[in-house]
Formats: sequence, structure tokens, C-alpha cells
Amino acid sequence: MRRRSGGALCTVFSLVAGLAVALPSGAAAAATFNVKDYGAKGNGTTVDSPAIDKAITAASAARGGVVDFPPGTYLARTIHLKSDITLNLRAGAKIIASGSGMDAPEPNPYDAYQDFGHSHFRNALIAGENVENVAFTGAGTIDGDDELETGENIPAGVADKLVSLKLCKNVSFADVTLRRGGHFALIANGCDGLKLNRVKVFSTEDRDGINFINSSRVELADSRIEASDDAVAFKSDYALGRTFVSEDNIVRDSTILSTENNAVQFGSETCGGFRNTRFRNLTITGAAKAGLGMVSMDGAVIEDISFTGITLRKTASPIFLHVGKRSRCPGNPPAGRIRNITYRDITGTDLIAPRDIPGDPEYASTLSGRPEAPIENVTFDNVKLTVPGGHPAAEADLVPPEASTTYPPRIFGKRPAYGFWLRHAAGIRFTGGEFRFAKADGRPAFLTDDVRGIALDGVRVDRSNGGYDVVWRNTSGQNVTGSTTTGGQALRVRTR
Repeated sequence: MRRRSGGALCTVFSLVAGLAVALPSGAAAAATFNVKDYGAKGNGTTVDSPAIDKAITAASAARGGVVDFPPGTYLARTIHLKSDITLNLRAGAKIIASGSGMDAPEPNPYDAYQDFGHSHFRNALIAGENVENVAFTGAGTIDGDDELETGENIPAGVADKLVSLKLCKNVSFADVTLRRGGHFALIANGCDGLKLNRVKVFSTEDRDGINFINSSRVELADSRIEASDDAVAFKSDYALGRTFVSEDNIVRDSTILSTENNAVQFGSETCGGFRNTRFRNLTITGAAKAGLGMVSMDGAVIEDISFTGITLRKTASPIFLHVGKRSRCPGNPPAGRIRNITYRDITGTDLIAPRDIPGDPEYASTLSGRPEAPIENVTFDNVKLTVPGGHPAAEADLVPPEASTTYPPRIFGKRPAYGFWLRHAAGIRFTGGEFRFAKADGRPAFLTDDVRGIALDGVRVDRSNGGYDVVWRNTSGQNVTGSTTTGGQALRVRTR
């Protein structure tokens, strides 16, 4: 990538104007530690991180102290988090990154298994390892200020991430803004109980928004996340020298944009498994790759995942599921699995990439498993997609290549269907929903290849001008039921 120019915390805080004022009956007021009392200037030119670290140390020793940032601009090298603190950035307070003097990336014996940015945690503007009971509050901003790197092999003294959390527990963010995040605005690896509410991430000129890696009991709610690369991603790498199951996570009531990559994504780093994760009430305003993406590349089982009440627009590939066999984890693991996935009340319009990237500007929704690892038990209930259309009937005969080691939607090229193309899958059901095109398309709405058990029940599609609305290739147990129609007529189905 290029560098783009450039004990438990027992007190519940309610912060008004930067001070803890409303506390449970009988609770003692949390001590407040103003960073200016420790030497911070907040003038944008003095390096204030030594003073901030002193205030953090004092607040941690008080077991629940509030590190208070009055309005001002706090130039900082790496800030070191400790347990049992709240960092309160008042409105008008901004922490900005220095372009030099950051902590060096620590050695990692496992760095061959994931990219540089995933393998190192200390080269960040704000870093915390083995911390718990930490809160970020207030209406202030943490800003990379165009000083963070986005590429690989970053030299000592320069940071490539805004906030880095390793093996954390009970960390929360409320109302803060993260801006110009470098490789990651927020990366959290091996964390449990991470909560983000009313958070804004603006990183469309950098790379990833938020990566939840090897992490469980995460909640992201009422937030706005904008990135160039993956905006909200769940991953599982080997940076910590072990694998984890990521489970019991939720993303809800938020707006998400990726200008060049995936808006919501599992992977590509997928050493450990994922289960019981819910996405609901989301607005995807753009994704140059997948709007709702899910890939198992390194042996992970991804299961019991649901997407409910999602609106998609400016999205190149609305829904994309893929099992590969990159096996970038110790022991050369076999292909993973994707199973028990539900999409309900999904609506997509203007389904084209928001920004020009390699490949075509749009690809039909895709399920692509492997012969030995089919994608299993996926339900699409009331999914309504209106695609650009305009493809010739000849493309219905395309047979996309198998792809084992890579994962972007473009790897399969043009799809032989305009609604859904499915290969190496079992137990797939579409109930209700509509699949339309804005411009007449010669491809069928659905084409399957090596699928065992697929049902269309009450689905409406636009009539293909290529002769068939559904094509089953090497498919068994197919069924078209209910009021599945095209323009008031029964679907034309071909089996071959």
C-alpha cells in the first residue's frame, strides 16, 4: 500500500462538560487528573505525550481515575494505556500524531503468518497491552493528522495505527472521533468485552477502519465508520501465537462505508473460528468490493452468523461468500467452512462501486465454496436487490475459475447470473425477495453449479432476455415453489 499524503473499575461515569458528576448513590466521585496539571500544553507544537503518560499513571493508581483533556491540540508520540482509567476528551480537545519518535514495532516470532500491521502493536499513537477497564469518552478527536503510515515494514519511530489494543478486557469508546488512522484506526486483537457507541471513524484516505481480531463480546452500535480499506472487519490471525474463537459479537444501528474495499467483512485472516455474530439495522453507503463479505481462507469455521435489516447502495458486490485454501497459519490447515448463515430483510440499490478500483465496477452476489468444503445452510429471506444489468446473454455460459489462494470478488470475473451465482454449496434457500435489473440483462437471475439442495420460494425476478430465469448446473434437490414469478409468469428453469 502507498502512504497517502503523508482491580475492577467499579464507578459508572456520566461525564458532563468533562467532569464526572452523576454517580450511583453511595459511590465515591472518581478522581480527575487534568493533563495540563502534569505539564501538557495543548498548543499543537509541544510534545505532550510524556505529560499524558504521567496523568495516566496517576489515574490508574487511583483505580478508576479520569484523565481529562481540556480543549486544545495535544501533539503526541506513543501514549501508553494502563488499566482502570477513563480518557475524557472534551469537545474541542484533539490528540494528534507526531511524525517521529513513536515506539518501535516489537519483535514477533509469528509475523510470517500475517501482514506487518497485524503483527505489531506498539507502533501506534495510543497503545494498550493487557489492559482492562479502560474507557474513552467525550466529544473530542484522536487524529493521525496525515502522519501515520499505511504500508508494510514501517521504520522505527513512525506509527501505522491510531489505537492499538492487545489482549484487552472491558474497553469502551463513547462519542469520540477517530480520524486519519493509518493502516488501522482501531485494531483490537485478543480482546473481550469491547464496546463502541456513537463512535465516528473517518479514514477514507488511509486504510482500515476497525479490525476486531480474535475478539469476543464486541458491540459496535450507533456509529459511523468510513474507511478506504475494510471498514468493519472480523479477523483471526496468528499474531498472538495461538488461535481464538471469536463469538457473541454484534454490530448494529450504524452507517458503514468502504471506498475501495469491503464494508462489512469476515477475513481474510481466518486462522481461528467465528460464531454467533449478529449484524442488524445497518446502512452500507458504499463498498468497492463486498457490501457484506465473508471469506474463510486459512481453515476457519464461520458459523451462526445473521444479517438483518441491512440497506446497501454504491456496493460493487452486495453479498459475497467464499471458501479458499490459502492456509496462512501453522500446520497448513485444510479448507475451512462457512455454514448456518442468515440474510433477512436486505435491500440493495445503485449496486456499483463508489470509486474506481481494479476489475469491473459490479459483480453479482456470490456463494463459492469448495468441492470438499461446500458452503452450507444459508437462508436468504426477503432479500431485494436491484443490479445495474446490461450484460449479454453470452455471459450466461461463463464458467468462472476456481480460486484457492485469493479472495476479492473480482477473482471470478463476470458472473453467469445477474442475481446470484452459487457453486459448491448445499442447503440454500431463498424465501420471498426480489431480484431486478435497472437495464435488461441476458443472464439468468440465478445460476448454480454443484449445489445440493436449493429452493426458491415466493421469489420475484426480472425476466432474462437470454431464455431462462434459473439455470441449474450439476445441481440436485432443486425446487421452485410458491409464487415465484417473473412479470406475473412462472419462472423459466433449465437444468443442465
